[in-house]
Amino acid sequence: MSESSAEGVASAAAAAVASATGAAGNWRKVTGIAGAAIGVIAAGAAAGVAIERMTVGRGIRKKARLALDSAGPYGALRGMPGRAYAEDGTELYYEVDEAETEAGVAPRRRRLFGRKAPAPVTVVFSHGYCLSQDSWHFQRAALRSVVRTVHWDQRSHGRSGRGAAQVRDGVPVSIDQLGSDLKAVLDAAVPEGPIVLVGHSMGGMTVMALADRYPELIRERVVAVALVGTSSGRLGEVNFGLPVAGVNAVRRVLPGVLRALGQQAELVEKGRRATADLFAGIIKRYSFASRDVDPAVARFAERMIEGTPIDVVAEFYPAFTDHDKTEALALFQDMPVLVLAGVKDLVTPSEHSEAIADLLPEAELVLVPDAGHLVMLEHPEVVTDRLADLLTRAGAVPAGATVGGYGSTTAQPG
Repeated sequence: MSESSAEGVASAAAAAVASATGAAGNWRKVTGIAGAAIGVIAAGAAAGVAIERMTVGRGIRKKARLALDSAGPYGALRGMPGRAYAEDGTELYYEVDEAETEAGVAPRRRRLFGRKAPAPVTVVFSHGYCLSQDSWHFQRAALRSVVRTVHWDQRSHGRSGRGAAQVRDGVPVSIDQLGSDLKAVLDAAVPEGPIVLVGHSMGGMTVMALADRYPELIRERVVAVALVGTSSGRLGEVNFGLPVAGVNAVRRVLPGVLRALGQQAELVEKGRRATADLFAGIIKRYSFASRDVDPAVARFAERMIEGTPIDVVAEFYPAFTDHDKTEALALFQDMPVLVLAGVKDLVTPSEHSEAIADLLPEAELVLVPDAGHLVMLEHPEVVTDRLADLLTRAGAVPAGATVGGYGSTTAQPG
């Protein structure tokens, strides 16, 4: 999910909590401000799906969601599980997909002149805010058996544990902390051998934070980097496709509203379920740009975002305003780099990717038309193709290797 999807969560949840609890005084004041400021986002999303909401009954929509949940194959890929531990003790869950030989068996280590064969290149995928490792479903499917990959869940997301420092000590989440978490995963899952780092949105920021804190690791072991739909800083200037007055109001009140909602997590979660239709419209607006996205893919994204508790949404949001890792990009200058973004991304606009590419003149910059923030789900064939090319340039896969596709992202039959 994106930073702005969180705003939609807050808006819908705040309204639902207010009506569900009938709370007086402070809560009415908080939710009233939220409705006035953040409601602009909800209104925009609702306008885009108004006809559908008027013509399709709630019961039918609920049945459709259940059908998509049961039939959609997305997010079903699993690998060898493992666990790493962050500096504060948070348990970080990851999975490894090993490269396979043509016979389908992982290659044995051989001794060449008394030494071990070189460790294989490992591609490590880092996901975005309010998502999970499953957001890389298409790329994972395409690269299976071709190259060793690691997929992990960021703290408080997916199957990873709740951030220990946040729960125990009330320490705010920071992008720097996420960079340290990635280092813990690398130590556990990739103790040796060259590494390719791939990050989407917050995951890209995590990769930059890793470089900032552990420059020697980047110089000695990282052989290529892919930054997808991300930013190196100045996220406080993003307008999320809103008019000036609306975005200024959102910036002013949203942090406080999210904190208040995070303190009433149980009630807000009930509100999110009660406003599922509006929530789905907001997610679609800020995740995708094309009109023919497979409904099962859209529902898959919605389900990942729904799985992120509101108190986690509230904890992470302030970290993006403080994020600035522009100087760390210099560490990627001497390696193959892919910078890719959707032209219609409302969350981390493509201008942010262009700014990254300006600082890395040798990087390949790919701007995907008719694509939003979740470009790797919306146009997976483009992302996978450019990623496969990056891996070839980095020597991670042979030039003749076949990287396949998986599934469909459009509603077209057959």
